[in-house]
Amino acid sequence: QVQLVESGGGLVQAGDSLRLSCAASGRTISRYTMGWFRQVPGKERAFVAAISWDSGSTLYADSVKGRFTISRDNVKNMVYLQMVRLKSEDTAAYSCAADKDSLLVTYKSAYDYWGQGTQVTVSS
Repeated sequence: QVQLVESGGGLVQAGDSLRLSCAASGRTISRYTMGWFRQVPGKERAFVAAISWDSGSTLYADSVKGRFTISRDNVKNMVYLQMVRLKSEDTAAYSCAADKDSLLVTYKSAYDYWGQGTQVTVSS
């Protein structure tokens, strides 16, 4: 089992930056694909970004390309999401997820482990 705990969320203004962190415990995530998803009340959880186990490949939702960067540190068992030029539409609860089959995909059903999420609120 893998436990994932997100941190770094908060209330910021449009144009600001935030870095989210995801700490994994229970076992190493070094061979897992890791992803970030976000959800607003009343809507489906949406894909944001994913990174392959070796950091060699990344995927981004079109809405965040050029503004968000996903990264990982397999030694520390951590995953990060650097967000810049934040917009009000980025407001959501952000969750990290782990895919033990190492598929670099955008659909949430592929991910096996999920964190509880951290809230990001961007005021305009």
